[in-house]
Amino acid sequence: MSVHTEQAFEDAIEASLLASGWQRGQRDGYDRELGLDTDQLFTFIGATQQDVWEQLRGYYGDDSVEAQRAFARHVAREIDKRGAVDVLRHGVRDRGHLIRLAYFRPAHTLADDALVRYEQNRLSVTRQLAYSERDHGKELDLVLFVNGVPVATAELKNPLTGQTVEHAKEQYRRDRDPKEPLFARRALVHFAVDPDLVFLTTRLTGNTTRFLPFNTGSNGPGEDGGAGNPPAAPGRYRTSYLWEEVWQPEAWLDIIRRFVHLEKGEVRRGGRRPGPQARNLIFPRYHQWHAVRSLVAHAAEHGSGHNYLVQHSAGSGKSNTIAWLAHRLSNLHSADNEQVFDKVVVITDRSVLDRQLQDTIYQFEHRAGVVTKISEKSEGSKSEQVSAALAGETTKILIVTLQTFPFVLEKVDGLRGKRFAIVVDEAHSSQSGESAAALKRVLTKLGSDDIDEDNDPLTAAALARGRHETLSYFAFTATPKPKTLELFGTRVGETERPFHIYSMRQAIEEGFILDVLRNYVTYKTYWRLTGGDDGREVDERKASAALARFAELSPASLQQRAEIIVEHFIKHTRGRLGGRAKAMVVTRSREHAVKLYRKIKSYVDMRGYDGCGVLVAFSGELKVDNLDSDTVTESSLNGIGEAALPKAFAYTRADDEHAESNPKQEYRILVVAEKYQTGFDQPLLTTMYVDKPLKSVAAVQTLSRLNRTHPRKGQDDLFVLDFANEAEEIQEAFRPFFEATVTTPSDPNLIYDAQRAVLDHQLLVESEMEAFTAEYVRAQRDAGDRVTWDRVHAELYRLTDPARDRFAQLLDEEPERAEEFRSDLRDYIRKYGFLAQVVGFAERSLEQLYVYGKMLLPRLARRQDPGIDLGQVDLTHLRIGKTGDHDLALTPEGEQVLPGFSGDGPGGQHERPRTSLAELIAELNERFGSNLGEGDIVRGSAEAAMAEPQVRAAAFANDEENFGHVFDEVFEDKLYERIENDTKAVQKFADDAEFNSELKSIARRYAYESLRREVA
Repeated sequence: MSVHTEQAFEDAIEASLLASGWQRGQRDGYDRELGLDTDQLFTFIGATQQDVWEQLRGYYGDDSVEAQRAFARHVAREIDKRGAVDVLRHGVRDRGHLIRLAYFRPAHTLADDALVRYEQNRLSVTRQLAYSERDHGKELDLVLFVNGVPVATAELKNPLTGQTVEHAKEQYRRDRDPKEPLFARRALVHFAVDPDLVFLTTRLTGNTTRFLPFNTGSNGPGEDGGAGNPPAAPGRYRTSYLWEEVWQPEAWLDIIRRFVHLEKGEVRRGGRRPGPQARNLIFPRYHQWHAVRSLVAHAAEHGSGHNYLVQHSAGSGKSNTIAWLAHRLSNLHSADNEQVFDKVVVITDRSVLDRQLQDTIYQFEHRAGVVTKISEKSEGSKSEQVSAALAGETTKILIVTLQTFPFVLEKVDGLRGKRFAIVVDEAHSSQSGESAAALKRVLTKLGSDDIDEDNDPLTAAALARGRHETLSYFAFTATPKPKTLELFGTRVGETERPFHIYSMRQAIEEGFILDVLRNYVTYKTYWRLTGGDDGREVDERKASAALARFAELSPASLQQRAEIIVEHFIKHTRGRLGGRAKAMVVTRSREHAVKLYRKIKSYVDMRGYDGCGVLVAFSGELKVDNLDSDTVTESSLNGIGEAALPKAFAYTRADDEHAESNPKQEYRILVVAEKYQTGFDQPLLTTMYVDKPLKSVAAVQTLSRLNRTHPRKGQDDLFVLDFANEAEEIQEAFRPFFEATVTTPSDPNLIYDAQRAVLDHQLLVESEMEAFTAEYVRAQRDAGDRVTWDRVHAELYRLTDPARDRFAQLLDEEPERAEEFRSDLRDYIRKYGFLAQVVGFAERSLEQLYVYGKMLLPRLARRQDPGIDLGQVDLTHLRIGKTGDHDLALTPEGEQVLPGFSGDGPGGQHERPRTSLAELIAELNERFGSNLGEGDIVRGSAEAAMAEPQVRAAAFANDEENFGHVFDEVFEDKLYERIENDTKAVQKFADDAEFNSELKSIARRYAYESLRREVA
């Protein structure tokens, strides 16, 4: 037989399965009417539950064949009603008897016969199965059964015969009837396989069937890389992992027991939920399965006390991965049958994960209360809820926020010896803060006998910051910072790196997210200021920021931005996704958001654009321009509550069959300030207008709001228009997170340099710090008593007075030395807060300086800065111009090494440079005023053109675009008359086509609207 045939491929797969413990199924053992292999089913029942079957058989009569047939019909009905997953996990009841359809591996094997029935499961593979009762010629290449219940089908193709995995997909779409019992109500998953690639689907829907990749990644499982599979070893296929790993009996039964689940459906009218066949069945993607298996295997072998960083891109299905991992950790046992973790704590702020965890794990356990969420709405205080969950036997998984968990601190006595798995939904630098440290203090108080607070609370606090043998962290993020890598990463050679990776590159190539960098347009604001001639010196950094804000938030600037945004939305976005596409405008402050929202809304109304409803999102109450008379909130501006905004923004009239009679407003543009830039999944977002500087992780997280897929959404629908950032800077922000992110470890001895730098100023006195420490310890012990804490807090405040006074005197006498001390103290606090979690310093003096310094630092007076008087500054010129169209898509370069935690201070310079306001304005004009047509010349030329009769007539008889056919030529003549003696300006206007077009556009709009207002 030729090795190039499809049959040779089937032979290799079957031989591998049979060698690993599968049975060869017989084609005639399959009952096409019932969709069951009854031979395998009753062989399994006879081997595992013969006594129960004998009791049950009596109800069906003496004929054993008829009894089996009747019971098989009952099993088929139960699968039709409940789904194959539920029947396999929980069996079927018949006349008071429970018949198990599968036995799964127990969490531990303490009982002598723990594995006996598990090992009697019959996993069988049948080739060329004739599955159809209506068409006996229809056959499937492979069908996998568990105890006679078909759980998977596979179509195999060999490219050497001219067919690939794509032909297998088409065979399922065009030649497999979704109504057949095997496809509609039996098999959980369908594989399309060739020697190079694997795809799967859990639901056949004819030509619309969607297949998902089930590949390891081009560099292998858990590594950086793209789509596909790595080259195969000799004698193997690239896809051998499917039958050699995934279909191995233990792994395959584990997937059915602990991974496959039904996605919760929408409640129907009358309160009924859809049945199992109408709900989406979730089968793990390869990287999800591999990540959970790898994490669990390491924890089972090495026990608690280890940290793991999972770098999984957006689009990775992180919520499901966390749910599966949390469930596995909650009943994980070592090879010695010891339970590895007593409790699993999931730290998340996403309510969707709360619901998903509870619903998914209930399907596995069929027990309520396994997952407990701590919330404001639950009965009892937070600390009481947490304490009850930690002490209770039922709760295995506790869902909290990082801010909530420290409430348990005073409630944990008597629970020593516990081991915890901490699953962090979004690992970032806040994990190095005091909330994370408080969480560690709580859990180590429960879990460790090594930390004796009664002996020395300060040393205990220092030790609690580090790693502990009773705590294991499982941290997930798509964008790990160097700090995150050091806290949770795995040391390999000279670097800290993630334990498991599903890269942004792979997610894009596999089609789970879109590439937000492919269509990127940049704009720049050019402006000039005058004023500031009084010679007064100002803080250069602060003054530069204030002047830039003054220019860019001026009414003229905001008006231009609003016009550019709305016109672009109308031209490029409004009609996309069948009229469903939406846009987000990202601003740099709450006031910026409110002002730009008002300009956008006003411009939409003025132009009469339909279907362009605008919302604004920001937190709290805002006094616009500091005016009491203009105090606004998000709700007051939108006319809807904050909680209702996401749902209101998601509404589309295109999907509303009653839209004609429904007065509901459709919103298409959302203006945000520090809201909805992370964790907001709205697939209809296709366009983002960025009016805020974005750096590093913030750039990736913000722009990634666009990358979610939608059935109508393609790569060409995405668009970013950026007013505030350079294209190259955005590309560099994404580069470290495209494949794998690693960092070099920090030098822990940096902390001693930082400590010496603070103490060498001789401003701190040991006896004062000791007195402070005594009160601080008492404050920690009495924290539950609010009155006591208030008193102790006042005492702590008083005990820092002497150091504060010495600093104030030094600030008067030697301001530069004083600023050096402040900077060194801030640097120490920053370093210790992070390094103590990596190293776990057991030195009282370091912890003492840290807690004392944190109280002292905010009290140190700053050198008086007169600030700047914006009343003496005028904006004389302004233009916003397009600077380029960019395709910023990244190319594979392998892992990126981020610099580790450095020894530099927080801000570099101790003394900020000072300069005169006039000099600063001149410098800013040089940077932001180049490539700018003189405003008075442009306006004067436009007004001269407006005086011409043909221009006036054109304005009254045409829309703006047709008006331009007359106006542009006249304006150009008038402008050349004014700049004929300025060679540089003439050359710029003549040679720079983009500049020429932008200038005409501004003048044309000014002239058209001015002339139209004259007759309004």
